[in-house]
Amino acid sequence: MVAPPSAGTSGARDITRRLTEICGPRFARLAGPADEVAGSTARWVAVPGGPHAAAQILRLAARHDLSVVPRGAGTKIDWGAPPERVDIMLDTGRLAGIGHQPPDWGTAEIGSGTPLRAVQATLERTGRRLAVDAPSPGATLGGVLAADEAGPLRHRHGSACDQLVGLRYLTADGELAEAGGGAAGLAEARLLCGSEGALAVLVSATLRVQAVPAVRVWVTRPVWTPLEVHDLIRTVLAARLDPAAIELDLPASTGSRPRDRRAESMTSHPSMVGRTPPGSSTGSLSVLLEGGPVEVAERTDRSVALLGPRSTVARTAPSWWRSYPFAPGDTALRLEVPATDLHAAVYALRDAAGGPVPVRGSAGLGVVHAALPGATAPSRVASILAAVRGVLLARQGRCVVLAAPPAVRRTVDLWGERADLAQLRAVKQHLDPTHRLAPGRLPGGL
Repeated sequence: MVAPPSAGTSGARDITRRLTEICGPRFARLAGPADEVAGSTARWVAVPGGPHAAAQILRLAARHDLSVVPRGAGTKIDWGAPPERVDIMLDTGRLAGIGHQPPDWGTAEIGSGTPLRAVQATLERTGRRLAVDAPSPGATLGGVLAADEAGPLRHRHGSACDQLVGLRYLTADGELAEAGGGAAGLAEARLLCGSEGALAVLVSATLRVQAVPAVRVWVTRPVWTPLEVHDLIRTVLAARLDPAAIELDLPASTGSRPRDRRAESMTSHPSMVGRTPPGSSTGSLSVLLEGGPVEVAERTDRSVALLGPRSTVARTAPSWWRSYPFAPGDTALRLEVPATDLHAAVYALRDAAGGPVPVRGSAGLGVVHAALPGATAPSRVASILAAVRGVLLARQGRCVVLAAPPAVRRTVDLWGERADLAQLRAVKQHLDPTHRLAPGRLPGGL
């Protein structure tokens, strides 16, 4: 094994020179203070011009025992655990573009460094779209896949990872590989989803595309309690409205801690329709309907009848739609539980935190995000997580810390119990046996 370049400045100069030769003078440099991954600062930043150059960077890293961490737009660079070290930050910004395919094709191959908004703008010119609406502004497709990020449209279409047809990626030793073309290939491709760049460097992805819906309508109703939300979602799903999304926004100020669940259930009782519970402020439940004008109009009328006279109809999304409830510096949580148990998860979080916590996300699937204030003590965060995870474990759910202040990261278990840890360890050993890619970024310190 070659000693890392930190052993001498001559080694560092050689690495800088080689990265410059591979990427070009404008696309290789020493890292700055902003080039960090969850608090771990990089030494170099390299922006390869294509898969061949990216492979050369990986082979250079292998020769000098350097770690490599891929970065897209950096919108989720603070998610997850900090790597043990970040020698080379491999920026995927030039691994971008959309393959030229006829408009009637049902798929599109997209470079991993392509911003999602650029993909949608290009496809819309041909009347098509990706059914992908990740909340992170400016996110690249590779970043969305690497974080397994999804937005409201996951309700009908699944995440971007669910829509994969194929994937091209570089292994830790710089070999270009492809996955897809069948059940086994897709299973292999989806193993890389959510891997935070710690299993491979994504080069491009082929995803399904679809026609842009002729009409989009949001039917929104004010809500006050998790139990009320539970009853409404059950009603909407039973009505077979075929919604594209069912999203919930419960601000921290919504309602008060329930004295009695029977009293709280009255917010959804017919006698309470159109009335505001005293001392409460409102959250929102919004249903997105997509399709042709006639059938969307019919489903909209049925939705309004189900949700009651306080519901509103709009052709534009609510202001909170496709956004997270947390801000930089907060402890950001993702809760996943069967939709029928979502209210229990929210109540557990409220009880553990000692009051309402902002919650937002895909209530129709039981996948929501929540925020704890950044000033919350690490020990307090740990106790809240333990209480919530205890409730979710009995309901086949989980609570993951996406991002947190450094002191919280060092104190808490970000992931909780992982039944797939042995499989993840085997995949890491297969694709990156020397632990060169984002070491320590995955659960279990992988």
